[in-house]
Amino acid sequence: MEEIYRILALKVRSILFKCQMEFPMLQEIRLRIDAPLLVRYAGEEYFVDQEGGLTRDEENAFLVRSREIRETMEYISNYSMYAFEEEFKRGYITIRGGHRIGVAGKMIWERQDAKNMKHISFLNIRIAHQVIGCSDEVFPYLIENQEFCNTLIISPPCCGKTTLLRDLIRQLSEGTHFCRGLTVGVVDERSELGACYQGKPQNDLGCRTDVLDACPKTEGMMMLVRSMAPQVIAVDEIGSAGDVEAMEYVMNCGVRLLATVHGNSIEDIINKPLLGRLVKECFFKRYIVLMPNEIGKIATVMDERGTILLPKRKQEKASEKKAC
Repeated sequence: MEEIYRILALKVRSILFKCQMEFPMLQEIRLRIDAPLLVRYAGEEYFVDQEGGLTRDEENAFLVRSREIRETMEYISNYSMYAFEEEFKRGYITIRGGHRIGVAGKMIWERQDAKNMKHISFLNIRIAHQVIGCSDEVFPYLIENQEFCNTLIISPPCCGKTTLLRDLIRQLSEGTHFCRGLTVGVVDERSELGACYQGKPQNDLGCRTDVLDACPKTEGMMMLVRSMAPQVIAVDEIGSAGDVEAMEYVMNCGVRLLATVHGNSIEDIINKPLLGRLVKECFFKRYIVLMPNEIGKIATVMDERGTILLPKRKQEKASEKKAC
């Protein structure tokens, strides 16, 4: 929590310190001007009162004022808002530890391009968590004949897809008894996967991993293929036409792909024109679908033919155990 406390306004910091929340359960902190202080904790949304209590009662919540927003932004930017102009144009800032802070306010446009943002009045602090071993259950299903299969993780927002992706990268890089360690190239556009600080990843991505930090996915995937000879490339939140074109380039070069996308089911992805074509042409050999509204819970793992690998095998094992 120290990484989070140090960028919060002193009043907000003091209140949240009283909460004594368990850090692994904290997902988001929301600051909105003249609105109640909100947190998402253990999958539920709560207001926070003056004494640090979590409540459903909006009337008793601590009211965030402009001074708390301004003070928080000063800490985030180290009193140099100008230095973060590029980040403001993208609508978020990533701080040490990989925590991402979404910002909203008045956008300044110049010739149809976002130039800057001012009057920032809304902050969404998304807490990054590294959960070592969270991919243990699904990892064996992504290996076929000791080779990693092109894999797409499908998940609604805030359900743990980035956390799962991060641990899969670590396992692929380190190697397990299911497959040897592989050279992994990571395009970390939002600095969330590696949480690089002065070029060094703060999260454990394995000993065979190379990271392109703060690099757009489309350009980054092609750069890694040309420069770092990866066996697997990992990216978070694909979706644009450029992303799809780069993924096809990667796969045609013989590099395996591990990626995530927002969605509730495989049907959601099929209905997206660009990604739907990749599904129909069997570019991906494995799909991991996460449960909505349940952080890190696996709904299913299936292959390119739609055959359910998990939880079907779990049910079969249970039946075998019962028979024994």
